[in-house]
Amino acid sequence: MRPTVHDIAAAAGVSLATVDRVLNQRPGVRHVTRAKVETAIRELGYIRDVAAANLAKGRTYPLVFILPASDNSFMHGLNAEIRQAVLRSPAERTDIRIIEVPAFDPAALVAVLEGLSREKPCGIAMVATDAPEVRAVVDKLVRERFPIVTLVSDLTGSLRHHYAGVDNIAAGRTAARLLGRFLGPRKGEIAVLAGSMLVRDHRERLEGFASVMAAEFPDLAVLPVLEGRDDPEAAHRLVADALGNAGIVGVYSLGAGNRGLIRALKEKAVDRTLTVIAHELTVHTRAALIDNTIDAILNQDAGHEVRSAIRILKAKADGLAVIDAQERIRLDIFVKDNLP
Repeated sequence: MRPTVHDIAAAAGVSLATVDRVLNQRPGVRHVTRAKVETAIRELGYIRDVAAANLAKGRTYPLVFILPASDNSFMHGLNAEIRQAVLRSPAERTDIRIIEVPAFDPAALVAVLEGLSREKPCGIAMVATDAPEVRAVVDKLVRERFPIVTLVSDLTGSLRHHYAGVDNIAAGRTAARLLGRFLGPRKGEIAVLAGSMLVRDHRERLEGFASVMAAEFPDLAVLPVLEGRDDPEAAHRLVADALGNAGIVGVYSLGAGNRGLIRALKEKAVDRTLTVIAHELTVHTRAALIDNTIDAILNQDAGHEVRSAIRILKAKADGLAVIDAQERIRLDIFVKDNLP
């Protein structure tokens, strides 16, 4: 049986209040008495519940979320989930701050991270731009004992502590299988829309998508990626131009620019022989599913990702283990018939 504070008090011959003072490093305990309690702790093999101790001390966890400032509906939703977490702060003993940086701008992200190294928050959650300079500053912060979680998009080969997001290679493979099955024996070309290949989630989705298409649907050719930079106007322009190609039979949106995509599809008055798979369930993609502009949506739960990041950062700050099964982010598939 795991030893308790009652066992420590009995072994040291002191009160529970004295044990509490020693465990929480409070004053008012004589040196000799403190030594007795510490000896009892060692001999009993007592393992301290750090989270409970911090709760007893009224500890607050200052956390920072770094998000890209862009006109991206999913990122707006992620920001809203973090604001909900801010409202829960009194109950969860957190002090959460959101910092926005220009999307796909490694230098801006590095500048914010370097500034946070001087502020010393308990933890940092960030949507990562996958660049060597970002990786270098993240590794530096981790070595300086800053807990760091990547959110939605991971950071290749870095020392970050955890990634809160879906398996993006599996997501891309799933999109390819759906698209290939929907199209059946048809031949043609597939247009691919992304935000930027600077983010790892989009690169991994493309990797998974392209591998399944090449291996299992060789009659469907994947065209070069259109990068809309999370700008609905740019995405609209790129997709509208691409749809001038009569050979296109399908579209895969990797996760950004869906408003521009939807607008281009509607303006083109494309008939329903074109199959469209996209990421992230938003008010815009939901409407496009319902009116058959989009055939299927792959979705990640932004709220789960935010809650997961907070749990992990608090656990790392306390030196506690992470429960992997609790933090696994599920990939959902929605068509118009199973919308929540």
